[in-house]
Amino acid sequence: MVLDAIREIVDKRGENPTTYKVHKYLGEEGIAVGSLKGTVQVVEALEKKDLIKRDKDKKIYIVENKNYADLKNIFSIPMYGLASCGEALAYADDSNVDGYLQISRSLFRKSEPAKLFAVKTLGDSMDREGINDGDYIVFEKCEAGGDFDGKIVVAVINGLATIKTYRKLPHGIIGLFPNSTNKIHQPIYLDESDSILIAGIFKKVLPVAFVSL
Repeated sequence: MVLDAIREIVDKRGENPTTYKVHKYLGEEGIAVGSLKGTVQVVEALEKKDLIKRDKDKKIYIVENKNYADLKNIFSIPMYGLASCGEALAYADDSNVDGYLQISRSLFRKSEPAKLFAVKTLGDSMDREGINDGDYIVFEKCEAGGDFDGKIVVAVINGLATIKTYRKLPHGIIGLFPNSTNKIHQPIYLDESDSILIAGIFKKVLPVAFVSL
């Protein structure tokens, strides 16, 4: 928990924190950590394991250790608000990042980390694709006018977002199709002239059962 907090501070704020700042950050995140003395003890234990080092100003630096994961193989991606797998909900813009997920580069060897982002799903309209309520879905940002036909996308319609399969239909019609065991879900039909933004193309599901915040 403390090591994750140090990594998040470095990634999100671009600074190497002191033990006090780590303790304060944990409190701001709503994590019950007890006294500052307890955080100090954890930091000292991490230093003894060569997972971190501190300079003369007591600023903390994460280091590699052959007995632990290669931390250079881990990167952060922004996580935005809920994207619906049912009715569309408000989509967070770049100023409203809800947090960051720590991701292994090994999971996304062919993707540029800077283009990846995650959303948390709400609903079951894509459960036949293995996308279930509460899962984290990683998307890759895409260029406008790309070929999205047949791909799972997160589509923003008039500022609202939904996860569906994109289909280009005859006569200038765009269809956003669910793939669900729940028959209540129906496609969304749009005209090519409608305001629609394809924010990203589906890359991977991170099942909520295996994700730790």
